[in-house]
Amino acid sequence: MLDSLDLETRVREILDAHRGMEGPLLPILHAVQEAFGHVPEAALPIIAADLNISKAEAHGVMTFYHDFRARPAGRHVLKLCRAEACQSMGADALADQVKAKLGLDWHETSRDGAVTLEPVFCLGLCACGPSAMVDGKLVGRATAEALVAKVTA
Repeated sequence: MLDSLDLETRVREILDAHRGMEGPLLPILHAVQEAFGHVPEAALPIIAADLNISKAEAHGVMTFYHDFRARPAGRHVLKLCRAEACQSMGADALADQVKAKLGLDWHETSRDGAVTLEPVFCLGLCACGPSAMVDGKLVGRATAEALVAKVTA
């Protein structure tokens, strides 16, 4: 576990790397999440002070975008497409089956920290729906059995 001094040091390194950038908040939040696996609550006041914005603004931006996490994700991240093309190819049924098999709902992580389930709106595989993404890798014509096998292996 990272202590507050290590967290502050790493966040300040990220801020320094983005110094002089126009509109740096989103790239900074992405870099913080990449470094820690999520955007720790303690990082937001440091970022806000450095960018001369309110803590509320930093928090608002972080919570507005669904790709940012306030808590660490599981070892595997399973994203299921929720866009219309995939829905027309059975994405709703796929989501119901995956949720039932994993015992999770959207934005939840299994108790053992193995998998996080997230909705995503279009992966660009509209012709191969329903589609999913497992640990950053695209899966077309996804089935619940195949997806669950990938995240429980």
